[in-house]
Amino acid sequence: MTVTGAEATADKRWRLRAVPDAWYIVNYMVQYASAHLDASFAALSDSTRRGVLEQLGREEASITDLADRFHMTLTGMRKHVGVLEQAGLVVTEKVGRVRTCRIGARRLEEVAEWIERYHQLWDARFGELDQVIEELKQKEKSDGRKKTK
Repeated sequence: MTVTGAEATADKRWRLRAVPDAWYIVNYMVQYASAHLDASFAALSDSTRRGVLEQLGREEASITDLADRFHMTLTGMRKHVGVLEQAGLVVTEKVGRVRTCRIGARRLEEVAEWIERYHQLWDARFGELDQVIEELKQKEKSDGRKKTK
């Protein structure tokens, strides 16, 4: 009996579902950690939200103050703050009619760690590239000397 591509794919899906529940927990944890990082980068992708984080790094502010500072409507600023809050970068607290914002406990450590890993990776790669270029320059110099003799 020959198994077609579609049947093989269906067979793989069935086998994945048959894996013990522990697989799903591990897979869920990877997706969960990635979701936090994705939410942080999505929140940081907007210049207004980056400006809000910068402002809140200096001092706490109400949504009204932030809206005035960024020349926005309250609704627009609430949406921006909501995205930052969902990413864990900002915490809000409502006292009476005023919602005050401050930097969240998670801050940007997770994002900074991710960036630092890639910074180290690329720094090492550029170091290796510099070494290859230097070797090529040395070889070129020595080849030039041999030809002039």
